[in-house]
Amino acid sequence: MGGWNSGRSSGQPLADSALFIEIDWMIRTRRAVPGSWVKGSLSWTCRGQESGWISYECDMRDADNAFIILRFTVKTRATGEKRDFEQRVPLSFTIPNYGGKRWWIHCPVNGTRVGKLYCPADGDIFASRTVWRLGYQSQREAHKWRPLDRLFRLQRKLGCECGIQNYPGRPKGMWRRTYERHLNKYYLLQQQCAVELSKAVERL
Repeated sequence: MGGWNSGRSSGQPLADSALFIEIDWMIRTRRAVPGSWVKGSLSWTCRGQESGWISYECDMRDADNAFIILRFTVKTRATGEKRDFEQRVPLSFTIPNYGGKRWWIHCPVNGTRVGKLYCPADGDIFASRTVWRLGYQSQREAHKWRPLDRLFRLQRKLGCECGIQNYPGRPKGMWRRTYERHLNKYYLLQQQCAVELSKAVERL
């Protein structure tokens, strides 16, 4: 945006790496001022390099009809083609119990009242995290280690000390057929854990 080169890594797009608009932050930093009209620009950096920028107008003079207009350019990585976009985003407010106003930004796709709008790589519109189906890096990392959690739970169930190489014996009183079913699951989980551990070592 504004010369930003779009691109998407494999897997579910991440909120952590997407451009975003946060109305609370804009108000705190006077980039948006209730009761006033403000014009300016927003920029983002990634690893010290500019990753995107947009220009905007925020009109909050009429609290019941407040809005932000976003203007940006998207450059398609595959073709190098540039396209200009303009997006009008409604704002609204609620009255907290402690008084004052809490401002919200509305998703232009589904109308949801949210605190942030996102535009991931290859995106051409700012919308809610739900619309873009964005995940978080922490969720992705947690997902990778779910097989290890399941392996440890199975080992505890079989009375075995937790560890990827620890072999569970058959608990006293357990039917052999039941034990063999658990053992097949154990081997499968052990293989999945070995794959994730190998990937982790490669990333080091």
